[in-house]
Amino acid sequence: MSVAFAEAREAEQRGETPIGAALARDGKVIARAGNRTRGDSDPTAHAEMIALRQAAASLGEHRLTDCDLYVTLEPCAMCAGAISHARLRRLYYAAPDPKGGAVEHGPRFFSQATCLHAPEVYGGIRESEAAAMLRAFFAARR
Repeated sequence: MSVAFAEAREAEQRGETPIGAALARDGKVIARAGNRTRGDSDPTAHAEMIALRQAAASLGEHRLTDCDLYVTLEPCAMCAGAISHARLRRLYYAAPDPKGGAVEHGPRFFSQATCLHAPEVYGGIRESEAAAMLRAFFAARR
């Protein structure tokens, strides 16, 4: 999770929403990213999506069944769908997102009958740190 937080801080320095992700396999980080939606002019350039793309390209596989994703904010519906399609083993996230999250909030994507695969989910890891980072980021812009 520390790698995901480092990526979130780097994203913030670039003027992006401070969200970071790290994807690990066999205890080693194989992909890492921070949000790049503004910098790339790409609404799909969420940290999770970028990390999933990097990992799949690196491994030469579209299924990441023995991989775990660490992210600083509860994934949205788009990211939850990609996590399901990638068949990730576990998802760890820091702060919940009652407005835009889709794992424990909103559509609760992994609980839907149409969900192809649901990873093990562990939320609330370093929650207060992630929430404080996001609150400070948005407070500075208001």
